[in-house]
Amino acid sequence: MDRQVPVIVIHSSSQDPARKQILDQIRSAIIEGQLRTGDNLPSVRRLAIDLGVHFNTVAEAYRSLAVEGWLDISHGRGATVIERAGQTAPDGVGQDQFRQRARHLVAEMRASGIPPRSIREIFLNVLEAIQ
Repeated sequence: MDRQVPVIVIHSSSQDPARKQILDQIRSAIIEGQLRTGDNLPSVRRLAIDLGVHFNTVAEAYRSLAVEGWLDISHGRGATVIERAGQTAPDGVGQDQFRQRARHLVAEMRASGIPPRSIREIFLNVLEAIQ
């Protein structure tokens, strides 16, 4: 039986395009266990209508998630969450790139007025959600 798909929200004020927002939110829902292996996602057209975006935007996000190994996409059956093959941890260079992105995110949060203690809490809550 399919669980309720987490609500996906497109923020028009975001610098990220709708495709990336969809992709990131679905990936997060899978990592956090809100979506599990075997769960079906809404059809491309249904989600596009619900979000008020072009169906190609949703289709691109689904295809990207399939390439990453999160979804199985089949014509007529839609997109299904699949068991993702084990991924190897990034090497030192890859970890440095993630560290740099995290630093930029923290700087952006500080520039927005979020105090360090709140940033720490946010990161700890995110980590707890994915374990």
